[in-house]
Amino acid sequence: MGMFSNILAKLGFGSDKVDAAKEAATAAAANPAAAAAQAAKVAAAPIPISDVDVMAKLEALAKAHAEKLNWKTSIVDLMKLLGLDSSLAERKALATELGCPAEKMGDSAQMNMWLHKTVLQKLAQNGGNVPAELL
Repeated sequence: MGMFSNILAKLGFGSDKVDAAKEAATAAAANPAAAAAQAAKVAAAPIPISDVDVMAKLEALAKAHAEKLNWKTSIVDLMKLLGLDSSLAERKALATELGCPAEKMGDSAQMNMWLHKTVLQKLAQNGGNVPAELL
C-alpha cells in the first residue's frame, strides 16, 4: 500500500468497497455457486467513485486536534492532521510516488508546495469533494 493510499484510507475513500468485499466473502461461504455468479456480475460492472467531502472531514479532524494546524496550505500539517508521519523522508517518498519533478525534489519548500497541491488534486480525482480554492 502506497503513501497516497494511506491518505485515501484515512479520509474514508473506498470504504464502500471494503464493505462490499466483506459481504461477498459472507455470501461465498453460504453459497459458492451464487457467489461466483455475483462476482462475475460485479467484475463486469464499473465501480462508482465514492464522493467524499474532504473539506468537512478535515475540518472535523482539525477541530478535534489539540494542535492548531494549517492543513489548507501545509502538507506537513495535512499529514499530521491525518495521523501520518510528516518527516522529510516520508514527504519525499510521497512526492516520488506522485511523480514530483526532479527540480522540485532538491528544494523542500518547492517540493512541499507541489506536494500539497498535488495531494488535493489527486483527492479530487479520486472522488473527493475539494473546494476549487484549495486546488
